[in-house]
Amino acid sequence: MKAFGRNAWTAFALGLALGAAALVLAGAAGGRANPMLDVLTHLAPLYAVAGLAALAMSLGAPRPVRWLCAGLFAVTASACATMMVPEYRRSLGPQAPASAPNPIKIIQFNGFRGNHRIAEVVDWLIAEQPDIVTIQETRPDLRAAILARTAWSVAGLPSGTLTVFSAKPYLVMNRPKTIGPLHYVNATYASSSGPFELITVHFDWPTSRNHAGQRQQLIEMIASRPHDRLILTGDFNSTPWSYDLRDIDRRSGLIRRERAMFSYPAGGDAWDPISLPAPVLPIDHVYAGPGWATLSVTRGPRLGSDHYPVVMVLAPVGR
Repeated sequence: MKAFGRNAWTAFALGLALGAAALVLAGAAGGRANPMLDVLTHLAPLYAVAGLAALAMSLGAPRPVRWLCAGLFAVTASACATMMVPEYRRSLGPQAPASAPNPIKIIQFNGFRGNHRIAEVVDWLIAEQPDIVTIQETRPDLRAAILARTAWSVAGLPSGTLTVFSAKPYLVMNRPKTIGPLHYVNATYASSSGPFELITVHFDWPTSRNHAGQRQQLIEMIASRPHDRLILTGDFNSTPWSYDLRDIDRRSGLIRRERAMFSYPAGGDAWDPISLPAPVLPIDHVYAGPGWATLSVTRGPRLGSDHYPVVMVLAPVGR
């Protein structure tokens, strides 16, 4: 029985090492051309963890197995680094100190349709004193609670789940005439440094046939708008090491202001089916044009959603 147990352990370690290497290589090699293979790239950190776990499990195995697991881990780690290191080396755009004049605070948050901690969400939002809050999966009771306890204005359809709340009313909501699968709300707001446009989006999961079309529609819509002061937020359901999000980074003309900010899953609630010790996917993102400097970008607390909020403070450049 001992020999059987050791053999099973060895086989599992070897299978885990082979699986991690195969999946990350498939994503890295084919993800640019094939959206379904690009789905694999989103899990790059998990492949590295799986490869390392397989290497540790193989320490009691015969020497050939140990060397094979070590080699496979080297391949996995190299492929993961190729995808992930650019995220940690890219520019985050203009920066400014916390004392910069005319700041604006924007909160991005997927409220989660199964969230039962509505009062806690509203308490936190009010305490943050934001200028703008963009929420995906806005429950009707969350919308009603925010409007009952604040004087905030709303952009978005009354029955829609994608909503923008603002301390001041929007100036105009000129929705571009586009036809496609993209879920978005846009509006132009006044600020002490002049008007700016904000767009918020909610992408489908990358396994959806709509996802690539949503990305393309967003890029085309942004191309038709002035870039310098444009702000973009949303639940993109896409990680920074995917070809999908890197395409938006490259072609949008905007600068993503957070760096590998893991926001999903938040977990921790009985009604949330995914509960992990820590979030493993950075899929909530905030962008701004080069006319904005970043004062701070931070992750908010766990609030009953399967996403963490992202809090961004910007100030105009040279104004």
